[in-house]
Amino acid sequence: MKKTYKIEVDCANCANKMEEATKKVDGVKDANVNFMTQKMTVEFDEGQEEKSVMKAVVKACKIVEDDCEIYL
Repeated sequence: MKKTYKIEVDCANCANKMEEATKKVDGVKDANVNFMTQKMTVEFDEGQEEKSVMKAVVKACKIVEDDCEIYL
């Protein structure tokens, strides 16, 4: 399953850090963060629960970029 979320991030480098952090989260098959459109697309592993995976994604992103926002 693939889902797109609206995000708020300050720069392209920060968006790249968020993308890399998201890709390392268990349950995430692939991720793309686009600074220009302020959107994040997350592809989940088969059988994963979106809410719990996204909770971990938000936590991981806040570690690399503490002022980012992901609107779930």
